[in-house]
Amino acid sequence: MQEVKNLFFKPYIYATFFIVSNIVDQIKAPINKHMDEFEIKFKQSMKSSVPLLDKITNYIVKRKGKQMRPMFVFLSAQSAGPINESTYRAASLIELLHTATLVHDDVVDDSNERRGFFSVNALWKNKIAVLIGDFLLSSGLLLSLDNNDFHLLKIVSNAVRDMSEGELLQIEKARKLDISEEIYFEIITKKTAALIAACCAAGVASVTNDEKVINQFKEFGINAGIAFQIKDDLFDFGDDTSIGKPTGIDIKEKKMTLPLIYALSNSTWLEKRRIINIVKNHNDDPKKVSEVIEFVIQKGGIQYAEKVMHQYKDKALAQLASVQDSPSKQSLIQLVNYSIERKK
Repeated sequence: MQEVKNLFFKPYIYATFFIVSNIVDQIKAPINKHMDEFEIKFKQSMKSSVPLLDKITNYIVKRKGKQMRPMFVFLSAQSAGPINESTYRAASLIELLHTATLVHDDVVDDSNERRGFFSVNALWKNKIAVLIGDFLLSSGLLLSLDNNDFHLLKIVSNAVRDMSEGELLQIEKARKLDISEEIYFEIITKKTAALIAACCAAGVASVTNDEKVINQFKEFGINAGIAFQIKDDLFDFGDDTSIGKPTGIDIKEKKMTLPLIYALSNSTWLEKRRIINIVKNHNDDPKKVSEVIEFVIQKGGIQYAEKVMHQYKDKALAQLASVQDSPSKQSLIQLVNYSIERKK
């Protein structure tokens, strides 16, 4: 029976993969040659005379994701002016610092997997993983300092600080599960939106000194990033027709996401007490987690989160209204739409 199921399931997986690849290729079209050149420059920025370092960084590069961050950098830059060497450094800086945080995150979370592959710490243990993260961080700093890109370094360093603060705020609040919508948005603005905002701001700052335009794209990135994160929240409550069975991963990790926050705010005292007790004390019980998911669905948490997600998407696109039409601008619009329509 399992083999029969797989016969039906695999074509769906392949079709989804090709549809996603086709959309991403369309979005990248205006910056294709720049992305290819970036690949070369990014690898060079991680070069080392230590064989083990080169082996591990090559492993990281070969298992890269959709490269949405560099896409935001190059598309934003090209929407405001001609791409130059500073733009490549901005994209490399973003990727180096972000990759460093991911490597360190996997150590902190004791995670053995990243994007479907073994994490660095799973293959080379924690000590080496921490050192790799430190190496990537220093490589990004030196890339900026050696080229006097102090303005880019400031933008990205602020984002890394925000990401750290957001993560710590989430950990603090997870202990009591008393997160309000206001705190939730503060967390995701720092944790997720700050990095996308840095991508857009750094890209534009690499081609112009106009602070008004830089801030305009920063605001675009913040709103796009918030919409992106809400979409991630919704994956926890998916169904068979969209993203597969509900995962409940956020619930298992005691993360208070927007659908759950809304559902709790619209429940009785007894309902709230029961659900919080499950999240706190029974989050590893699949049946109990399913109860929470069903509760959120019944309370309208999914519809509410989707509505708010679209509001932030609209805010992001409104920031582009005054930007001169170009293929890069159209790709930015597509990228924002894709980020909230993606299936994974």
